[in-house]
Amino acid sequence: MSYYIGIMSGTSLDAIDVALCKINKQKCTLIKGIEYPFDPLLKKEILEIIHKKNTSLSSIGSIDISLGRLFGDAVNHLLTQVNISRNQIEAIGSHGQTLWHEPNTNTPFSMQLGDPNTLVAQTAIKVVADFRRKDIALGGEGAPLAPAFHQFAFNSFTQKIAVVNIGGMANISIIDTPLLGYDTGCGNVLLDSWIQKHQGKSYDKDGAWASQGKVNNNLLAKMLQEPFFQQKAPKSTGREKFNLAWIESHAKEFDISAVDIQATLLELTAQTIAGEVKLYNIELVLLCGGGAKNQVLVAKIRELLPIAKVETTDSYGVSSDYMEAMAFAWLAYKRIHSEKVNLKDVTGAKENSVLGGVYE
Repeated sequence: MSYYIGIMSGTSLDAIDVALCKINKQKCTLIKGIEYPFDPLLKKEILEIIHKKNTSLSSIGSIDISLGRLFGDAVNHLLTQVNISRNQIEAIGSHGQTLWHEPNTNTPFSMQLGDPNTLVAQTAIKVVADFRRKDIALGGEGAPLAPAFHQFAFNSFTQKIAVVNIGGMANISIIDTPLLGYDTGCGNVLLDSWIQKHQGKSYDKDGAWASQGKVNNNLLAKMLQEPFFQQKAPKSTGREKFNLAWIESHAKEFDISAVDIQATLLELTAQTIAGEVKLYNIELVLLCGGGAKNQVLVAKIRELLPIAKVETTDSYGVSSDYMEAMAFAWLAYKRIHSEKVNLKDVTGAKENSVLGGVYE
């Protein structure tokens, strides 16, 4: 088995997940995972660009380098905590920070920043990055990428299962033949944006604030009319769709308290996840990502899925905290070995392909 490191910086912008893994053809084992703090000023700058404020080529270039340095600091911090030298690491798989995801236009693209050359210079370790654009070039959505790893990690199941990652966005993987996977829509992003505005907190710990409010069914019905929720897979989304402005545009015609809107947003996330699970007659649902720690959200998903057993991936041997970072360590392994990734049925690409660029 060889050592690889995976880096995941998701749409929540809450922290950088870094996972040191041992990988071979049969297994990916987490050796050590850390959450490295996200620079608050850099987060503010990224969000301003995403929301189309004060955007310039200079800002994008500066953020690209700053993220590369931050990712490098995170990797180096991890390596101080393990008894493994950097020259034992085959490669780092870096997803990068998504600023914009637009795969369904005449010029489809997805932009992830975090300069891999800077990351190489900071760590003296080979880097694999830019995983999405080859898939997009082949007619795919370029996302989600994790379903291929979910299939690899849970290939011992004989029954059809669902793996649901609740990050900033939520995505579902149906481990079956063929493999299916797509974004269900908002995960934590709307909950985080709303509590940030009204309470100055980066997230609603355990859904505590949402639990104090009451769901407004009229607002919920309007939000559920969002065309993305009715769209057929393959599909993917991001902050360019689900953001604070999206909440405010739906809520403006209602006189609803901030806490009731938070409760409604939690219900929206739970219903849009559970609604997709119900399409496949799934009896076992495995949750991962930050949303799997939100006790109120998880309880609501369980309530909406009375027939299914809803657990976290931890119960089945894979860290729910570091699942996505592990996925990019594994994708780096696939790229270093020039192996195609089984994603065409997930993303809609015309063929499976070798994903990612290698930076020596």
